[in-house]
Amino acid sequence: MSSRGPALQGRRAVITGASRGIGRAMAALFAQEGADVAIVSRTRETLDAVADEIRATGRRCSVIATDITDVDAPSLIVDQAVSELGGIDILVNNAGGNSFMAPLQTMRYSGWQKTMELNLESVVRLIQAALPPLVESGNGSMINVASVAGLGASPMMAHYGAAKAALISLTRSLAVEVAGQGLRVNALVPGWIETELTDFLRSDEHAESALLSGVPMARWGTAEEIAQAALFLASDASSFMTGQTLVVDGGLTAKP
Repeated sequence: MSSRGPALQGRRAVITGASRGIGRAMAALFAQEGADVAIVSRTRETLDAVADEIRATGRRCSVIATDITDVDAPSLIVDQAVSELGGIDILVNNAGGNSFMAPLQTMRYSGWQKTMELNLESVVRLIQAALPPLVESGNGSMINVASVAGLGASPMMAHYGAAKAALISLTRSLAVEVAGQGLRVNALVPGWIETELTDFLRSDEHAESALLSGVPMARWGTAEEIAQAALFLASDASSFMTGQTLVVDGGLTAKP
């Protein structure tokens, strides 16, 4: 995409969960492609390191240290991004995750609630807060990062799979609602990616072998590969694409 110049020249992006892994890779790539970036995460110290990388490219960076599940976080994020960057053209709802595995029958309901709050409810609140500047952009793009867990059965992780499936459905509905307002909304669905969140699996040889045996490409994906897919969805290269689910999983979900 960069053969025709920076793909995101002059755009202003907000990326949640940007201090590590996929979010950090997205922030770095978006800046390299000409975007000013507002990075969001709970830990100021790690965000500052990402900000240094972004500013080294000559782009502006707004550092927003907040817990995305805080009910006041959406207004803080949107207000600071608009104030420091001048507006919002791209929103990447990347923050999320899962901290436990359990059968649904014995799962604590508090665990279900915590998972939904992080992966779905906090995203809804941020979307509602960010819609006005995104629509005002006239050429906005929203990317909701889901998971392959939301595309099929997720035994022992029904809570996480349900949250991500709901996010994919939300993406489709919202895309249709705002299509006439110059805003595109798509879901990005990573498979098994080599990040800090999957360290516990990669450190167990048997668990890793069993997991990768189900991936036709027989390897982990990288955060940079997911960032490239996000760049496509954020840029004009996908200008006639909305309400779609882009799966990047090494062929995992292509199998019967």
